[in-house]
Amino acid sequence: MKGLKISLALMTAALMIIGLTSVASAFHSGGVAECEGCHSMHNSFEGSANVTGMAQYSSGPYLLKAQDQSGACLNCHQATETAGSGYHISTGGVTPYDSTSPVELKPGGDFAWLKKTMTGSIRKTLTTWDGDRHGHNIIAVDFGYTADKTLTAAPGGTYPAANLACSSCHDPHGKYRRLADGSESTTGLPIFASGSYTSSAAPVAGVSAVGAYRILAGVGYQPKSLSGSYAFANATPSAVAPSTYDGVNTTIAGTFDRVAYGSGMSEWCANCHDKMHNDTYVSGTKGTVHPAGNGAKLTGPIAANYAAYISSGVMTGTGAGYSSLAPFETGATKTLADITALKAFQAAPTAPTTSNNVSCLSCHRSHASAFESMARYYLGNEFMTVADSANAGAYDATTTENKINMAYTVAQQTNAYNGRPATLFGPYARNYCNKCHAKD
Repeated sequence: MKGLKISLALMTAALMIIGLTSVASAFHSGGVAECEGCHSMHNSFEGSANVTGMAQYSSGPYLLKAQDQSGACLNCHQATETAGSGYHISTGGVTPYDSTSPVELKPGGDFAWLKKTMTGSIRKTLTTWDGDRHGHNIIAVDFGYTADKTLTAAPGGTYPAANLACSSCHDPHGKYRRLADGSESTTGLPIFASGSYTSSAAPVAGVSAVGAYRILAGVGYQPKSLSGSYAFANATPSAVAPSTYDGVNTTIAGTFDRVAYGSGMSEWCANCHDKMHNDTYVSGTKGTVHPAGNGAKLTGPIAANYAAYISSGVMTGTGAGYSSLAPFETGATKTLADITALKAFQAAPTAPTTSNNVSCLSCHRSHASAFESMARYYLGNEFMTVADSANAGAYDATTTENKINMAYTVAQQTNAYNGRPATLFGPYARNYCNKCHAKD
């Protein structure tokens, strides 16, 4: 009896620890997930195959439950065309040239935009935008995703397009971990929490670590399936994401797709796109690209424009003016104090200052978007919106020949802006570069 009481006490203590630390909060939990979630030892379960597209007793590569690495991810991270939910980043059932629409309104964007090849007009000239141009063309044959039909390597780099997978950017085993002092390692203290969210627990000095943001890969990473030398040179970024997703964003600042970016995102993107990375820029010079990085600080006029800009021609903003359609990095590192400040910023963004900087994700989504080059907003025409009969902002619903937004339906355009109605941009809103540059 005494032994039973001790056992019950130990079980109670263990359950209390789990409850306090949220160890059992998610499948990945910041590190390696459950092995059987992704792998099948024999591809046989109760008399049938359990691997997508593979015969019984014949698993995918690396014993994966799919024919390739991205397919193993999309087994869980794709959903059918219904209202979006927490962890899906691809909408199933989307096809070109029709009203099917990606509905996963995640900060990184929905990969299903890669399947929307649309025709619209630029200054009355009919133009076709191939779906390939909408983002990172991951290869997942079980889900209809194929290699980029135009590019053979990463723009501004050499990473081969024929090998692009979810695991090109995310470490599927989640070995990269953030320690209490803000440093990063691949071994040592155990990962006990995600590290990606505003609700994530903090690492405990000398006891535990948390996962890198979005289980992104860091220095030295290269998938085993990729021959050659493509190991990452730069560490994972500092960022925290909201704990809930896929609501209707009723403000430009957003709630459900508002990630707080601290530092290092552009440097991390430069692991594959190094020739596009440029920290500094002297206005009027040639031979450089748009600055983005820890050193690409906002100038005083740019910060002022950003805070004041409400919509085209309306520069009367007096608050933070923050927009998750044009996020900037705060400069926060990965120390406990900076991550705490970053979580506070995610909840209540403040106006930009000259201590903040532009990043690659100020203009692009990380997965895919409705627009070319996975831009966060439309760049193919001068207007993002038109006016309705009451002169309020409206998404273009005219015929294909005159449409300014690639022949998307109003519903598709709303999804393209992550649930934001056109009224938030106002009538005749010119493209969102003006949030910083205010040339309209």
